[in-house]
Amino acid sequence: MRRLIFAIAALFVALPGFAADPHITPEERAKLLRYLHDSENEFLASIQDVSDAQWRWKPAPEKWSVGEVAQHVTIAEGFLFALSTKAMESPADPDWETKTKGKTELLERALVNRTRKVQAPEPLQQNGITMTRDECIAKFKAARARTIEFAETTQLPLREHITAGPFPVFDPLNAYHFVLYIPLHNLRHDQQIAEVKATPGYPK
Repeated sequence: MRRLIFAIAALFVALPGFAADPHITPEERAKLLRYLHDSENEFLASIQDVSDAQWRWKPAPEKWSVGEVAQHVTIAEGFLFALSTKAMESPADPDWETKTKGKTELLERALVNRTRKVQAPEPLQQNGITMTRDECIAKFKAARARTIEFAETTQLPLREHITAGPFPVFDPLNAYHFVLYIPLHNLRHDQQIAEVKATPGYPK
């Protein structure tokens, strides 16, 4: 009897009407918003009182200054949001659940771990400062406000639309993952800003 019950349950799960819901859950939305707000607050607190000398100081010629890290975070917000949009423009993938299984946990684990350094993809590389601190803060706040509004209101089936991202090791990711990537990437570089500030020689 128990085997029969399991067989019937498996049959119902396999039917189209019992496929996993591709919309994000209330828990996923809450987690995403928490990450977005926490990373924003930490980022702004780390740069709002930085002087011009501190903004431009580099620990070494090949390393980024606080200003370059902050620019990178700000530019990456739009870059990653565009990847989410790109994913939504692709047809829904019927095998999305299998292809993206465990990717949320992988991103949460890998992106905030700076023990493994990686080079930024070409569109996000920094070769000098083009924004003042105030310009960077204003652009970041505008971009983050858009991301938060989307996270609060979207009813799109984000999880069934997938595409490749900037790092093949994570591929494929779905549209939800690219929005989640934004604050996790932000938190990663908040650590980098703290590392620059803790380097001997950082201007007082």
